[in-house]
Amino acid sequence: MKAFILADKEKVEFREDMPKPVAQADEVLVQIRAAALNHRDVWISKGLYPGIVFPSILGSDGAGICEGREVVINPSIGWGANPAIQAKDYQILGMPRYGTLAEWSAIPAAQIYDKPAHLSMEEATAIPLAGLTAYRAVFSKGQLTAGQKVLVTGIGGGVALWAMQLALAGGAEVYVTSGHDAKLHKAKVLGAHGGVNYRESDWAKTLRQQAGSFDLVIDGAGGEGLAQVLGCCAPGARVVVYGGGRGAVPQLSPQLLFWKQISILGTSMGTDAEFAALLEMVSRCQIKPVVDSVFALEDTAAAFARMAAGEQFGKIVIRTS
Repeated sequence: MKAFILADKEKVEFREDMPKPVAQADEVLVQIRAAALNHRDVWISKGLYPGIVFPSILGSDGAGICEGREVVINPSIGWGANPAIQAKDYQILGMPRYGTLAEWSAIPAAQIYDKPAHLSMEEATAIPLAGLTAYRAVFSKGQLTAGQKVLVTGIGGGVALWAMQLALAGGAEVYVTSGHDAKLHKAKVLGAHGGVNYRESDWAKTLRQQAGSFDLVIDGAGGEGLAQVLGCCAPGARVVVYGGGRGAVPQLSPQLLFWKQISILGTSMGTDAEFAALLEMVSRCQIKPVVDSVFALEDTAAAFARMAAGEQFGKIVIRTS
């Protein structure tokens, strides 16, 4: 079968001769119709991820056909019994277990869900990893309620866009940040109430002038920007952090935290129950994921380059068959 693989350290390549997987006792075979990229795939391909094994078929997101059903795959495998924290043997699909950047994939049967009927395969594959991460951040950890003000930083990436769309569907007033004015404009077209370019001086002041203060912040960057965001928080605000691409947070004021009763919460991925709740909300609210671009499987290297450059607005999708 055709697949895009991590062949060796920092070496990814397209192959046409990979063996078709054989389903084990607890697995089913899925004919993958569309997959999608995540930053996790890029980090693995650059050797910036623990426990890398060779060869590996990357890809955590997938939608396709399983035993005649149109399905979407939950990449969060073996979360465990405690909804607060994943088990020690927890895995994310796409390394070490072979992932979705292939024509076929063997998936634990429990991780197969019906595809939302209003979505194409390319749209459905944009849901899993980013949507699950965002759902847990917004609702399970962030405890969003209708009417609250929400800030989503770094709009354009998959999780950030899902956080914005889910918060809007939940009745929130949503603001965003980005380093690109074009992405701010696109977010406003999708329903964001406002936003600021974090490359501008005094952007946090401008944000406070636009929106006032925030009940919930969803952040995937960390760094100096997160320290400034804390100054935009309302008393009792929750700040949910799902990533740290900009590194440690300097000049964090504990006085600001305790006087305003601000909670900082970490999150990553989510439970099977949260994935089911995400799909139910997507169907009920008729949410359509944002797809940035679609590549053929043999052109996956170009898709990786686009993601590494940070050019995308929405999910980068790979059509596998």
